[in-house]
Amino acid sequence: MTHEYLAPVPAVDAAEVPEPGAVTIVVPTYNESANVRRLLRLITESVPARLPCEVVFVDDSTDDTPEVISEAAQDCPFPVTVLHREEPAGGLGGAVVEGMKAAGSEWIVVMDGDCQHPPSLVPELVATGQRTNAGLVVASRYLPGGSRAGLAGGYRVAVSRGATWLTKALFPGRLRGISDPMSGFFAVRRADLTAETLKPLGYKILLELAVRSRPRAVAEVPFVFQERYAGESKSTAREGVRFLRHLAGLRTDAPLARMIGFGLIGASGFVPNLVGLWALTALGVHYLPAEILANQLGVAWNFLLIEQLLFRNRRAHRRGWDRLGRFALLANADLVLRIPLIALFVHRFGMGALSATALALVTTFVLRFVGTEALVYLPRRGQAAARRAA
Repeated sequence: MTHEYLAPVPAVDAAEVPEPGAVTIVVPTYNESANVRRLLRLITESVPARLPCEVVFVDDSTDDTPEVISEAAQDCPFPVTVLHREEPAGGLGGAVVEGMKAAGSEWIVVMDGDCQHPPSLVPELVATGQRTNAGLVVASRYLPGGSRAGLAGGYRVAVSRGATWLTKALFPGRLRGISDPMSGFFAVRRADLTAETLKPLGYKILLELAVRSRPRAVAEVPFVFQERYAGESKSTAREGVRFLRHLAGLRTDAPLARMIGFGLIGASGFVPNLVGLWALTALGVHYLPAEILANQLGVAWNFLLIEQLLFRNRRAHRRGWDRLGRFALLANADLVLRIPLIALFVHRFGMGALSATALALVTTFVLRFVGTEALVYLPRRGQAAARRAA
């Protein structure tokens, strides 16, 4: 459940109330109570009065961050809203999407709550977008005049550079013209945004935005990444794993890419299969039941990987035991179907044993992939109809 806190705003005459703000600053926060007062003060000092502004905090904190924001907002000359989420779905990226949906301005600027993104750049981001007619303006650490100086230690610098290289290698088309896809500081034109298409996992929302609903025109401005004002970084090993899962989900969003990933995962399943077969036969189990049991290890391995890497966003359609049972049935049916297919290709079509086996493998693989999509991960008919009605 989401709770909304409307922070007090200094009283003004009704005739002086401006039109809806030209820019909504969306700030996702998680236990940033030591930073938000300074952040609001910097925004107040940096955003000129001629640029109507509102600030939307989307908060997943377990500390007193919402209350601190509400108190600090009393000194702000612009509206400040706090949306506190009891269930932080999607992490900080999910929080940004919630803030985008709540924004009422032509431009939405996304920035962190730890003061590492300088609010003094907000007017330039918006002005660059207006001047170039861009739908997305990225604050980049890698343009001339930019710097990643605020990253703490060589390890985080190396991780940041490695993640940037990996994402640009995986999405060369979608990320063309974006030198810093790992940036969390950017402005997007509300008319160019389709928040409903975003499925964030973790905190790299710009990557999600650029890949799923990239605006046609993109601009960049340099910025110097500041040191964190207070508190600890949220970049942990767990977030790194979520980032890699997110990358895999984005890369396999297209059916062909998903099929290739399905094949690679299937091939990797031979490893636990062979290890299990070796262990069981070493214990004296006959090779036929050993092969059947070892095959289940490969099935379980494949199921766990496709759940995490290929169909993460479709797991809610069925219960876990239902998905596992259907997947295991399809995987074992593959073995049963392959032998009659080989016989058919050899005796009916006169193929050699090797070519018949290869064709049978390809045929059963395609059937297994289509069956997995249709019978395991597509929503039930009633669920699909309800979603369309909604």
